Amino acid sequence: MAVDYFLTEEQRMIVDLARQITDERIIPRRAEFDESEEYPREILTAMGQADLYGLYIPEAYGGFGGGCFEMVLALEQIARGCTGMATAFAASGLGAYPILISGSEELKQKYLPQIASGRKYAAFALTEAGAGSDASGIQTTARLDGDHWVLNGTKQWITNAGEAGIYTVIAITDRSKGARGATMFVVEDTDPGFSWGAKEKKLGIRCSSTRELIFKDCRIPADRVIGKVGMGFITVMKTLDLSRPGIAILGVGLGQGALDEAARYAKQRVQFGKPIISFQAVAHMLADMAIQVEAARALVYAAARHIDAHPGQASKAASMCKVFATDMAMKVAVDAVQVMGGYGFMREYPVEKMMRDAKILQIYEGTNQIQRNVIGQELNKEYT
Repeated sequence: MAVDYFLTEEQRMIVDLARQITDERIIPRRAEFDESEEYPREILTAMGQADLYGLYIPEAYGGFGGGCFEMVLALEQIARGCTGMATAFAASGLGAYPILISGSEELKQKYLPQIASGRKYAAFALTEAGAGSDASGIQTTARLDGDHWVLNGTKQWITNAGEAGIYTVIAITDRSKGARGATMFVVEDTDPGFSWGAKEKKLGIRCSSTRELIFKDCRIPADRVIGKVGMGFITVMKTLDLSRPGIAILGVGLGQGALDEAARYAKQRVQFGKPIISFQAVAHMLADMAIQVEAARALVYAAARHIDAHPGQASKAASMCKVFATDMAMKVAVDAVQVMGGYGFMREYPVEKMMRDAKILQIYEGTNQIQRNVIGQELNKEYT
């Protein structure tokens, strides 16, 4: 029997709905999309029709009115089926968060209903060739020219690039001001001077779109500033605090999927006249996998609930759950391949895909080494 996390009736409905889409639409086609690397628009459209895109968006803007926890519940089920599709889905939330956190009422009214309905996907643009873990290395610039901002530069490895209609982009508006010299903007896919590069070829999460964003004298209206000029880094940090439990729960969903596949195989695979699950070496591996998945789930759920209750105190909880759950996903996926032996190594079975998909979880939205830095800094504040 699963651990009871005392979900409300509405939360159980979210889980059931996401599970149904995963079982009926995602799992039967995940290998196909992984092989073709095609963006799973038709499945994402089904998620939009089920109102999953609006889970964390207030009702005033066409959403469900939930928070980080409700988003986590849906993402866990989707990632159990395919982390690539879950990444494409989650990235729209990442792109929407800056508008939700710091956007003007006009920006919220204009863009959030489109995102909540799934009519348009969103993307978040921070990373550059020289600015990953060190966000202060941003080179993309924006200058005010009359009633427009003009953006120049390149963003790298942007999830949903080329598929999204709405992009939240950070650029330097005054380099002399250091951390207070960056500003967030909304860029639309049809803005002049904006384009994207070829789709990247990746180890895992292959059906999600990852491309460069290219700004060449890209002109956007002056009212597309998110928050105040010079406050972009603050918005970025708040955004990542909200989004990191989403990455963590992708690890939980992937880990659960890997455990399910390995346990089913171990019950069916007979060696020396017995199912291999009856051998202690295999049973202990599966037991450790189950312990790790449940521990990670409990931590992510607790962190998401904490963030919803205390949004200004999110950094440590967000980083802790991201590190623990994604490290767990990598280990559990590797162990699932080991339990399944030669079969686990074959593309005919899904655990080799899960192992490939798991690696990026330890890297994107802040590497797990950076997360440990954040946790250490928070501990330093607490014990001084």
